[in-house]
Amino acid sequence: MDDTTGPGGHVPVLLERVLELLGPALTRPSQAGGEPVVVDANLGLGGHSEALLAAHPSLHLIGIDRDPFAIEFSARRLSPYADRITLVHASSADLADVLARAGRTTVDGVLFDLGVSSPQLDEAERGFAYSYDAPLDMRMDTEQELTAEKVVNTYSAAELTRILREYGEERFAPRVASLIIKERAKEAITSTKRLAEIVREAIPAATRRTGGNPAKRTFQALRIEVNAELSALEVALPAALDALALGGRVVVLSYHSLEDRLTKQALTARTRDTSPPGLPVPLEAHQPRFRLLTRGAELPSEEELARNPRAASARLRAAERIRVDD
Repeated sequence: MDDTTGPGGHVPVLLERVLELLGPALTRPSQAGGEPVVVDANLGLGGHSEALLAAHPSLHLIGIDRDPFAIEFSARRLSPYADRITLVHASSADLADVLARAGRTTVDGVLFDLGVSSPQLDEAERGFAYSYDAPLDMRMDTEQELTAEKVVNTYSAAELTRILREYGEERFAPRVASLIIKERAKEAITSTKRLAEIVREAIPAATRRTGGNPAKRTFQALRIEVNAELSALEVALPAALDALALGGRVVVLSYHSLEDRLTKQALTARTRDTSPPGLPVPLEAHQPRFRLLTRGAELPSEEELARNPRAASARLRAAERIRVDD
């Protein structure tokens, strides 16, 4: 996700490439009639949205974010475009409902900038980062009930092992889960520092010496669980593809292999010919409705990384609708 621009700040990830890919769909009249419409499904601090609005004077933007701070910040940032924006406090999983409430049956572009935003990482009290001592929170939507503290202190060993293995790709998941269970029996685990210490103790010494902070995978797993990030993407991306008008485009920025895998699967499913093998003529009903705009996942350039180190794990994929359903 993006951060504020300016001296010492971070620019939105892969901004020029995002503008380049979405541009052709936003420079023409909307296929639904009237102004072109783009959805920023993970609004964050509005950096990508601001650039899109500036580049396309007739564009209407629908921004979605589950973090109330993101909505408030972006409303101020995008105030010069107030008559061309609709900002909604919701999960990207609610994309179809958001569009229905906005009276939009189709849109011309959708951007997903997945993962955690810079303010969420940098504000210690949010509890996302193992580099700060803070309450175990990790909620993107501060109004929801489930927190990382609740997960750590109430989930069973089997449940903890599953999310650490699936969402954190932690090969020592059973060891970490076992030590969490043992330590929370003595005293509730309520801080990021304490959890990071427990994880470090659970990881074998030889492994701890390589690969960065050993708590990284556990914190990622907890964040994904607390915010239901993967299940939201599983719902939101197909909804976005369904909503795209002919010639409409989707761009997805992901930051770890699980997000990128889901994105690849969803786009591949829409861009392949599903005709039964051996037919002399391809069946129109089985022709792909989309085409890929990227060869595999595009990575940030050296120049991008020098400008924005937090782009290091970014992976970009994009597709365009080339047929509409009958």
